[in-house]
Amino acid sequence: MTPNEKTIATFETRMRQMILRFQELKKENNDLYAQIEEDEKQMETLRQQLDQKQKDYEALKMARMISITDGDLQSAKDRLAKLIREVNKCIGILSDENE
Repeated sequence: MTPNEKTIATFETRMRQMILRFQELKKENNDLYAQIEEDEKQMETLRQQLDQKQKDYEALKMARMISITDGDLQSAKDRLAKLIREVNKCIGILSDENE
């Protein structure tokens, strides 16, 4: 084998190695792009879930505020009814004293 043939054989071997390495890297690159796309889809799903959970939380807060307000309203009505009964008793007592 002449030096030129040896050089050409070495060159061919290295070219084949480079082509194989290129193909490996191309496959790895495609796999990574597929992974990125899958991750982006998952992130979008998680964003939508987060948005829904935030809306649910806001609705729950509002419902809680309304229920507390309703409870306060009922207790206020009860206190007012008690005060009216006491005033009526006082009026009754005063009416009895005046007779």
